[in-house]
Amino acid sequence: MFPIKHKFKNFSSTKIPKVLEINPLIFFTLLTGLILAFLLDLALGSVQIPIQQVVTILLGGQAEKETWTTIIFKFRLPKALTATFAGAALGVSGLQMQTLFRNPLAGPFVLGISSGAALGVALVVLTANITGVGVLFKDLGIIGDFSLVVAASLGAALVLGLVLLVARRVQDTMTLLILGLLFGYATSAVVSILLHFSETQQIQSYLQWTFGSFAGVTWRQMLVLAPVVLLALLISVMLSKPLNALLLGEAYARSLGLGVQQARFWIITSASILAGAITAFCGPIAFLGVAIPHLCRSLFNTSEHRVLIPAVIFMGAISALIADLLSQLAVRQTILPLNSVTALIGTPVVTWVILRRNSRTSFPK
Repeated sequence: MFPIKHKFKNFSSTKIPKVLEINPLIFFTLLTGLILAFLLDLALGSVQIPIQQVVTILLGGQAEKETWTTIIFKFRLPKALTATFAGAALGVSGLQMQTLFRNPLAGPFVLGISSGAALGVALVVLTANITGVGVLFKDLGIIGDFSLVVAASLGAALVLGLVLLVARRVQDTMTLLILGLLFGYATSAVVSILLHFSETQQIQSYLQWTFGSFAGVTWRQMLVLAPVVLLALLISVMLSKPLNALLLGEAYARSLGLGVQQARFWIITSASILAGAITAFCGPIAFLGVAIPHLCRSLFNTSEHRVLIPAVIFMGAISALIADLLSQLAVRQTILPLNSVTALIGTPVVTWVILRRNSRTSFPK
């Protein structure tokens, strides 16, 4: 049973909410768009592979060139799956934070989770020679990019633990938001100090991580990333009714019988796990978490979370796949920083969509 106290049957936690309430035609369009974006991300790149050959390879058939099979399964398929998970996770995390804090500028990293992950990476990359942390990771058999994943996960988990501890004691949501921002500023300050005393090569390695990338996740790491993201998304689906109640404020939600403190705890837990997992494996991916919820509200003209959550999952995944594709194709023989692509390409599109709907507001006064 989902642990949210209630008085009224409307907020029963024994049954998973029916979330696929999108118009069937729109749902089919989103699903088609996701499949098309996924196939294009597998087909296009420095080596062009015909889409029909991509489909043949995915279905277990024999490709015209053996190297195409290697490229698909060893490099492009895990990257495309990572982009799909990342877009969905960051979009849903941002939607939850915007609803919880009733702030259209809130994103998945508003509680300092991203900064905690950055601190973990900074401690490994910038102090490896001094503290011997890098040697320790090698002794444990955890080398290369996976050491950054471990470090970022520990940093994100540390901040998440502090936030959840505070969330149990603080009743006011805005106070929690301020404290989360302070946690972020504190960890960012430590990272800045480490950067100041680091060598050029170490700084370059850290900055490379901050650019964000979907290409660093291996199949071994996918066995960790996929279950974590899917579990957190399932929790988000189960939170759709409490999120709807919180749209009109905590007092209104309490009047409907919602256990606000417990609902807030699980919302923060879900959003933080989604943001922390993606940051740990892919680096701090900008834009998607803040923009995708606004894009979906504008396109579907609703604040109903039973519609928005599946819409954000699809739209976030599609946007991440398109961004990954453009980062490879924008400049020949060069892969652009992923964060630059998400911001430069996505901002005008989302701005245009939102301005079309500027006569209405997505957040209740």
